Amino acid sequence: MTNSLVPPAGPQRVLALAQLANSVGDGAYYVTSALHFTHVVGLAPGRVGLGLTVAWAVGSLVGVPLGRLADRRGPRGTAVLLALATAAAVASFLVVRGFLPFVLAACAYASAQSGLAAARQALLAGLVPAGERTGLLAHLQSTLNAGLAVGAGLGGLALHAGTRAAYLGVFALDAVSFLLCAALMLRLPSVAPVPAVVRRSHGLGVLRDRPYVLVTFLNTVLLLRMPLLSLGIPLWITERTEAPAWLVSALFVLNTGAVMVFQVRMARGVTGLASATRAIRRSGLVMLASCAVFALSSGVSPWVAVGVLVAGAVLQVVAEMQQSAGSWQLAFDLAPADRMGEYQGFFGTGVTVARTMGPLVLTALLVGWGSPGWLLLGGLMLAASYAMGPATRWAIATAGPSKEPVRQPVPVN
Repeated sequence: MTNSLVPPAGPQRVLALAQLANSVGDGAYYVTSALHFTHVVGLAPGRVGLGLTVAWAVGSLVGVPLGRLADRRGPRGTAVLLALATAAAVASFLVVRGFLPFVLAACAYASAQSGLAAARQALLAGLVPAGERTGLLAHLQSTLNAGLAVGAGLGGLALHAGTRAAYLGVFALDAVSFLLCAALMLRLPSVAPVPAVVRRSHGLGVLRDRPYVLVTFLNTVLLLRMPLLSLGIPLWITERTEAPAWLVSALFVLNTGAVMVFQVRMARGVTGLASATRAIRRSGLVMLASCAVFALSSGVSPWVAVGVLVAGAVLQVVAEMQQSAGSWQLAFDLAPADRMGEYQGFFGTGVTVARTMGPLVLTALLVGWGSPGWLLLGGLMLAASYAMGPATRWAIATAGPSKEPVRQPVPVN
């Protein structure tokens, strides 16, 4: 790694190492879990899909209260406990033998993961100055992709072996990776919880902050790009083009590698709310161009389709990196400092909603409508990206008088 890919020494580097630890386990889990549940546990594919949908719906609901817990009890301790809970949930998959235990274990896993994401963001906000957060998140995204790539390779070895022991080994690896993540986070300074005198009764909490809710909704629309790579483009290639099926894997590698190498550089220009909204507007324009290019890959010869699809994928990953950098800045800068965990938990539900609803939307648009569906998708993302500016200005206009942090790091006990 070059220095541009490695965060500065101290809490930022420890956060990156914790991210790397559990992303290796998750990468192995992602490529093997579906086959484990169907081939080893013996569940029907439809039941696996139903169980995971229920689990992530539950996870999206508990992310906000778990984020609020991080605000009230301290984000480091909460994050460590949720990392341990995730390890326990993954370990429980080793003994799951039926549908109901699978759903319960999956709900525990999704809930712990959602809460962990919110607590980590609150911990990051307490340890890292506001001007450095987007840069660190870019480092963490690069680290995440590197870890997922390594983990996917290990998972591929398990798939090649095809044995029950190999699948169980992957789940054990993922559980251990979260134990290591918890151990690394214990090395971080504690961040004091929000003082009792600062806490207020908020009723519906973040849902009362209508501008932030709107920003989160618009970001969710932009996050439809997430299932695009894993579902929309593979279906498009196999159903609507003459390109070879192996191109699906090649485009995934291209995307992962580009994010690993360029995400940090792409995020350097995002330093505040104005630059964040500009980055998101640019991402919408580039995403529209990407969708238009993808639409041209239907009805042409195989190798022309390959070239067009690669060009579309390059534009797509550029849009992805711009949108990520802008959304990270908005998520932190528009959240009250004394409710960071709660707000990050809510903002993170956009990922779950996009992954849950995205397959339905993308299948209807791309497989059902073909090339016009691509243009509609691009137009939808362009509209969401341009609406982010007015939504952000509304949020600024209704924000409280202080954005100064109310929590400070304290020495490790």
